[in-house]
Amino acid sequence: MPDRRGLLIILSSPSGAGKSTLAKRLRQWDESIVFSVSATTRTPRPGEVDGADYHFVSDAAFKSTVSEGGMLEHAHVFGNFYGSPKAPVQAAIDAGRDVLFDIDWQGAQQIRNSDLGQHTLSIFLLPPSIIELRRRLEARGQDSSDVITKRMQKSWDEISHWDGYDFVLVNDDLDATESKLRTILTATRLRRSQQPDLLSHVRALQMQFEEMQ
Repeated sequence: MPDRRGLLIILSSPSGAGKSTLAKRLRQWDESIVFSVSATTRTPRPGEVDGADYHFVSDAAFKSTVSEGGMLEHAHVFGNFYGSPKAPVQAAIDAGRDVLFDIDWQGAQQIRNSDLGQHTLSIFLLPPSIIELRRRLEARGQDSSDVITKRMQKSWDEISHWDGYDFVLVNDDLDATESKLRTILTATRLRRSQQPDLLSHVRALQMQFEEMQ
């Protein structure tokens, strides 16, 4: 048995707040952290690899998995289903590996309410300002002005759910925020729920104490 159980690390933020960059940095810091590969019913895009980018499944297979309790969270977006399969996540945390999720507040809520909820660490990233959030989106050079406007409109809905997370960080400096994430993760790995051998150790101490009486 590993020294500890793995964590389900949920990292959420509005688009442009630095979530993807910080998720990448976390995995570079600790290569044992695995990324949760979502399942989807949409058609693969050019270059996407089944099992690496997504698990591409049929509508029937997806719905069957949901009905059997095999999805930690799922949603219907723009005509397609997306979800996080439970089995690979369960296997990873049982092996002592942390699993990183890049999901929104609704998915985070579903995971926290699942039977793996006690092993969840949820973190929300806030931008330093709305002006800076828009500047970052524009600096990417990936989206049209209309798309950026839509992303900005959606951002407040996401930000309004900040208080549903265990930790909330203002990402005004990437290096400082990464350092805080490392500290949070290191401490949470030591939670009582993450240490499967604690109970047997305490029982052993009790037996030793009783033998001395």
